[in-house]
Amino acid sequence: MPDDNAATAITATLEAEVAVSAPGERLPSVRELMARHRAGPATVQRAIAELAARGLVEARPGRGTFVAARSEPRVPDPSWQAVPLGARSIDADALVRLLRPPSPDALVLSSGYLPADLQPTALLGGALARAARRPGAWDRVPLEGISGLRAYFAAEAGASPGDVLVTPGGQAALAACFRGLAAPGAAIIVESPSYLGALVAARAQGLRPVPVPADAHGIRPDLLADALAASGARVVYLQPIFANPHGATLAPERRAEVLEAVRAAGAFIVEDDAFRDLALGPAHGRRGAAVVPPPLFADDQDGHVVRIRSLTKASAPGLRIAAVIARGPAAARLRAARIVEDLFVTGPLQEAALEIVGAPAWRAHLRKLRTVLAERRDALVAAVPLPVVVPEGGMNLWVPLPPGTDDVDLAQRAAAAGVLVQPGRPFFAAEPPGPFLRLTFAAEPPERLAEGVRRLFA
Repeated sequence: MPDDNAATAITATLEAEVAVSAPGERLPSVRELMARHRAGPATVQRAIAELAARGLVEARPGRGTFVAARSEPRVPDPSWQAVPLGARSIDADALVRLLRPPSPDALVLSSGYLPADLQPTALLGGALARAARRPGAWDRVPLEGISGLRAYFAAEAGASPGDVLVTPGGQAALAACFRGLAAPGAAIIVESPSYLGALVAARAQGLRPVPVPADAHGIRPDLLADALAASGARVVYLQPIFANPHGATLAPERRAEVLEAVRAAGAFIVEDDAFRDLALGPAHGRRGAAVVPPPLFADDQDGHVVRIRSLTKASAPGLRIAAVIARGPAAARLRAARIVEDLFVTGPLQEAALEIVGAPAWRAHLRKLRTVLAERRDALVAAVPLPVVVPEGGMNLWVPLPPGTDDVDLAQRAAAAGVLVQPGRPFFAAEPPGPFLRLTFAAEPPERLAEGVRRLFA
């Protein structure tokens, strides 16, 4: 019998003996084990040494091998940690619930990412495989990102590649902006409602979100100016295109007013442009395409707008590539904020992202994706028995509920019925003006969206 097999058999024999023996009882001798398993003395001694290291047996030279004394297992007690940790400063529970993978049989009307059937997996896999084999791919890369990818992000915004900092996804970019542009304890202006991940990130940095109402045309400039003056905030977080959760795009006539309010306050806008690739057009076959205005960054030459642009929403959750684009001293501050976090973004992922966005297959993927998402959006809108504002892009439908409805309770009851939806309350920095649900239409085909709504409002 080979030594490894013999040692395994001897170990199993001794474990069985230990299991039925009392501490201190003598176990079979080395000679007996050699004869029983036809093994050499070194093999037997190796098996005994392994069990002795595990605390199961005790070898007494000249006397034999004995069952070791069993100590009572100690129950861990980490309760002491409550004292040094103090009060919880980071509350990500709502975000964790939103990001947790759903059960396979759930009807998912809550996911902010594309499902597997809509992801360009062949394009992603091929690009990453090629990138991983390139010479130097696993070496250090420029801290700001590889030059080609920085040039791609810069061209879309009318910026210089030197203004671009590549980050591992939009959430990391948000955290860097909040940490780099605002002092702990400062106020930060957010739309009401606003992206849940931004609220969590701001609070994690010790910032105080100050809500400014948004309507179907985006944030209200008059109330923004008042909030800037009253709060002293120097950072405004906006999603001007297909905002999450409410889907609105900042109206053309409001853009100049928003920029002027921010300039007058000497503040920054953090422009989160996550859904630019998901312009779907009007609902139910109405004529016209979605009008996607240029980035706010393009209308600002003095460095008031800091832009975040992510590739994740239109590709796959695992393509954690985004960019922060900023001018002036703010760019240096943001670079420092990013470098201390994780130094740089891995080279193969950057190389793969650059190949992906330059491939004809990427443009074909976006065309097909927009068609599918528009069909799913229209199916969801048709199924919801309540009046809604139809978004012309993104993947979210914001549903006002009848007064007096408990949106959190409704979401919990829907989950019990196998339907995952997101209550509106966590998207508000303060008390919401009413109950809402955020329904997403990316993760399910039309027939499953309709079934989900049927169960939701049953």
